[in-house]
Amino acid sequence: MWNYTEAVHDHFLRPHNVGPLEGANAIGEVGSLACGDALKLYLKISDKGIIENATFETFGCASAIASSSVLTDMIKGMSVEDALKVSNKDIADALGGLPKQKMHCSVMGQEALEAAIRQWKGEPPVPHAHEEGKLVCKCFGVTDAQIIRAIRENGLKTVEEITNYTKAGGACGECLDEIGEILAAELKQKPLVELKPKPRMTNVQRMQLVLKTIEEEIRPVLAADGGDIELVDVDGLRVVVSLRGRCSQCRASDVTIRDLVQRLLREHVEPDIVVEEA
Repeated sequence: MWNYTEAVHDHFLRPHNVGPLEGANAIGEVGSLACGDALKLYLKISDKGIIENATFETFGCASAIASSSVLTDMIKGMSVEDALKVSNKDIADALGGLPKQKMHCSVMGQEALEAAIRQWKGEPPVPHAHEEGKLVCKCFGVTDAQIIRAIRENGLKTVEEITNYTKAGGACGECLDEIGEILAAELKQKPLVELKPKPRMTNVQRMQLVLKTIEEEIRPVLAADGGDIELVDVDGLRVVVSLRGRCSQCRASDVTIRDLVQRLLREHVEPDIVVEEA
């Protein structure tokens, strides 16, 4: 169970500065629905380089929403130069901390802010995210440059920490050895011992983790719009659910199943899970 602070709960349940910003002259986008969390940050910057207003749109978990919300509060009134000094650690600290598995949400906020300011300055897209580096994690589109940056800025020491901050290696796991080699080079140590594959999950374990993810990650998102969800069955990698409340009457229920329920279950349980609506 994630131990969220009161600040995270508040920004998730009552997020600040949500939606497109009229008159925005800088927009930064990071992530994608295919990769999980996605964030679009809107800034209105004065001619003197002061961030007069900031709003956001995000698709993601409670930590992603809270990180985006608190970031917009933090940067209002800042100069762009001061805003560029805001780190993912500053964002997490403003929330009283984030679970280590959710630190990538604060990194996403930092990268969206940097992308927006670069656009306002007329500079090319963020180099570490788009122009430089070799693709390491195909599942989440993470390059070696992004991994190295996360290691250096946050003092990461293990492959698990890199996954927590970048999501790299968090799905199929095929890139874990390469991530270990990058980390070893950064730490100037011998390559890490080959990782042993995780033991196969039993159906009982899978069902327990599915229930936990529904309760902690999925149900709060649906409840915010008057909806709910019920687990009907777990048969191997096939998960059957039933949408309740407003969600049961929504024409876009298939999108909710695919882009929210299935995405989060794949992220928190197993990457090959298939979700069906009863």
